[in-house]
Amino acid sequence: MARPRVGVTGDGRRWSPSWWCTRIALWLVGAKAERISVRHEASGKPLEAIIIGGGSDIGPEHYGGDVEAKVKTDPARDALEMEWIQYAFDKEIPLLGICRGAQLINAVLGGNLHNDIRFLRKKTYNRPGIMPTKQVFIESDSWLAEVCKKTKLRVNSLHHQAIKDAGKGIRVVAHDLDDITQAVERLEHPRVIGVQWHPEYLFYIPAQLRLFRWLIRPKNCPK
Repeated sequence: MARPRVGVTGDGRRWSPSWWCTRIALWLVGAKAERISVRHEASGKPLEAIIIGGGSDIGPEHYGGDVEAKVKTDPARDALEMEWIQYAFDKEIPLLGICRGAQLINAVLGGNLHNDIRFLRKKTYNRPGIMPTKQVFIESDSWLAEVCKKTKLRVNSLHHQAIKDAGKGIRVVAHDLDDITQAVERLEHPRVIGVQWHPEYLFYIPAQLRLFRWLIRPKNCPK
C-alpha cells in the first residue's frame, strides 16, 4: 500500500536539518514527504496534507509590519508558501504550520506579528535551541490538546517573532509564561494547526509525533 504524500515546504539548501527531521517524522507515522522549495519543484502528484516549515522572517509587507525593520526575509519563499497555503485551503486538506509557517498562515488570513519578541520576554527561558526547554500551556478544549493528548508541553524555541493578532477564523490555543502565542488553530474545513516551536526536532516525544500522524489521519483523531 502506497504511503500518503505530504508536501513539505522550507528553505532550498541541500543540507537542511529541518527537512530531514520532518521527513523522518512523517516516515514514522506512515507517510512520505515531498520536498517543496524555490529549488525543489513539486512533482504534481496528489498530496494528502501540507506542512509549511520554519525558517527566515516573513516580509513585513505581508502583515502590515515595519518595512524599514532589519529582518532577514526571502520574498520568493514567501510567495511560494502563500500559494501552497491557499492550495491547502482550496483542496481542503490538513495544514500544519511550523514556526514561520504558523506565522505565515496567520498573515495570509489577515493577522499580524510581533516583529521582535525579545523585549517582551520576562519569565520565559528563551535561549535558542532544539531541545525542549520551554513550557507551553494548551487550552483544554482545543483540537491541539486532543491531538497531542496534553495541555502542557515542553518545547524548543528558535524564534524571535510571534503571532500578535490572530487572523480571520484563527483561534489562539497555546501560550507561554509571557502570554506570547505558541499555537493557533482553524477549525473550519480544512483543519489547520500552527505551532511556534519545531516538532520535527522532537519526533522522539509521542505528543509531538502525534502532530504528524494527525496530518494523514485527521478523521481518526479524537474530537
